[in-house]
Amino acid sequence: MPTRITLLGATGSIGRTTSDLLAADPERFHVEAVAGGRDATALAAVARRLRARFAALADPAGAQALADALAGSGIESGAGEGAVLEAAQRDADLVVAGIAGTAGLRPTDAAVRAGRTVALANKECLVCAGAAFMAGARRAGVRIMPMDSEHNAVFQALGRHRVDEVERMILTASGGPFRTWSAERIATARREEALAHPNYAMGTKVTVDSASMMNKGLELIEAHHLFGIPADRLGVLVHPQQIVHGLVTFADGAMVAGMGMPDMIVPIAHCLGYPDRLETRAPGRPCDHRSAGFRGARPGPLSRPWPGHGGDAGGRLDADGSQRRQRGGGRGLPGGAPGLRRDSGPGRGRPVRHRPRRAGERPAGYRCRPRHGLGSPVARP
Repeated sequence: MPTRITLLGATGSIGRTTSDLLAADPERFHVEAVAGGRDATALAAVARRLRARFAALADPAGAQALADALAGSGIESGAGEGAVLEAAQRDADLVVAGIAGTAGLRPTDAAVRAGRTVALANKECLVCAGAAFMAGARRAGVRIMPMDSEHNAVFQALGRHRVDEVERMILTASGGPFRTWSAERIATARREEALAHPNYAMGTKVTVDSASMMNKGLELIEAHHLFGIPADRLGVLVHPQQIVHGLVTFADGAMVAGMGMPDMIVPIAHCLGYPDRLETRAPGRPCDHRSAGFRGARPGPLSRPWPGHGGDAGGRLDADGSQRRQRGGGRGLPGGAPGLRRDSGPGRGRPVRHRPRRAGERPAGYRCRPRHGLGSPVARP
């Protein structure tokens, strides 16, 4: 059965990206309702594109403009706060809460009270009313899925583990456009400089909050309420590449990272498809070692055959390769490889014998060199 979606904040940055994903798979997603702020023309265009059943405009003055823009489409419309609340409460499998600011509080709460699963992109629900909002979700038995990139990464990294198994939860930050600026220079920054985020194209409010790092403080508050984790187990790591979005360190010392290219399509697609994965064909570069900035990483030499290369994984080629590996693995070592029989020369067919290595003696062909300036030796045959 198709997934029924309600999209709150349909004309904002989150709404536009979500609309693209929904429009790309009309068989999988049916849109119940869309809601916007003041732009009746833009909201009508989204409603028509997604074939929504209902469109709600927050500005009551735009009621007639919205009705005129939807004339002949068969899409119902309404305007004012009541209409937006109606959209939030309509029968849907998932409500995307993408209305920015405190204007998103009441519609998102209405969706929770109606028992709808919520993909949460609104910060104020948690920053302004986190304890009450999450308590309401628990009472209603509603799942709150984080759509913000950092919280979504932590959500994926956490998996089915309990929060009491978490030693540390880290959110990453790009540092924004002022990451390398002095306090004196930041004090004289202009609006356009604050809006020049190095990685993301976001709304004005979120971009300015990111430049001042205020956004990260808000995200720590959100994480505390979302995951129920104490503040002293939360932290922030400045990571300019923004490939790692969140890290979870568990009590056993294991660390799991949520990674992906800095594109909001990734967390939005995760929420829309959960628990499955959408094939989004996201724009931009794939997340490889070069884009991630992994120091010293390089592609494997795919010009030479690897085990399983050529579609015979686990078959005859792998078995043959394993035998060759065992026969050749001891070349350059004194006496050959341990446990093998000589297949040529004197003593052919007899087990290989070894003498103990003398103090300070290295295997034949051994040499050391520093590993990428870290000073640790790497054995090279």
